[in-house]
Amino acid sequence: MARPLISLESDTFDPWKLQAVTHQLCAHPLLQIESLVELGRRLEARKLVRTHSDTATAGTAFGDAPALHPNQRSAEETLAGIADARAWMSLLNVQADPLYRTLVDEVLDAVRPFVERVDPGMSYRGGWIFVSSPGAVTPFHMDHEHNFILQIRGSKKLYTWDPMDRGIISERAQELFHDQHSREEVRWDESFRAKARVFDLQPGMGGYMPSTAAHMVENGNEPSITVSFTYYTAATRRRELLYRGNARMRRHGFDPSPVGASPARDNAKAALLSAYTEGRAGILRALGRGVRDNKVAYAPA
Repeated sequence: MARPLISLESDTFDPWKLQAVTHQLCAHPLLQIESLVELGRRLEARKLVRTHSDTATAGTAFGDAPALHPNQRSAEETLAGIADARAWMSLLNVQADPLYRTLVDEVLDAVRPFVERVDPGMSYRGGWIFVSSPGAVTPFHMDHEHNFILQIRGSKKLYTWDPMDRGIISERAQELFHDQHSREEVRWDESFRAKARVFDLQPGMGGYMPSTAAHMVENGNEPSITVSFTYYTAATRRRELLYRGNARMRRHGFDPSPVGASPARDNAKAALLSAYTEGRAGILRALGRGVRDNKVAYAPA
């Protein structure tokens, strides 16, 4: 019998807990450097490449890293010479490329059965490929999506934190992130290392990170290729809605209770906010205006 594409460390999947995984993607032809050079050329033409130099640190503001630590090489040049490029590069939203959408579907279709049993409503599928020079760092940050992150080549240390730990990411930081996609309050402190779960990733290994699990990555002493497969669920959409609601209440002078402090209160808020959001979206669509919809199958590029 063929081994599963992704295997969890436990028979039970908890969508809000960090956990290790293993995978069978290291030899996949779309994840070899020759294929990634071609993909980088295609995505750079669509402005779907993000890069910075290896002088960025854990404490560099994630959103500002490309400007603060620029990598002047093209995607093709960086990827083809990644061993000496002294750079970090992310190929963004690879599901926008027809060839790589098949890979995103192959992987997320494989994990969907055990995800959906406890965390239904998979949507907003995405793929991200990270190619890093020796010693390059991914600054401390968090993302909206649930994430399976898999090591293809090289080694790295993936530092991760419990998404519910408000000593790492404050309630206010969560509100700003969900409401304005701002990481202004997501700030690194060296003391965080003591509380991290560290994944020492080698090819064939990976980790599962829930939505808003803070993380930081330190690359090993050789070039690295890592791929992330991300998605939303009904639970992540609901959590985002609650934080956006709390942020708006705070702007109007209220002091809302933290998300998760009272399930009954959260349920009431979620019902009201959902009705309001759906109603507003309907009006905007009727007026011919665009509406962000994180229930669609794929994240837009």
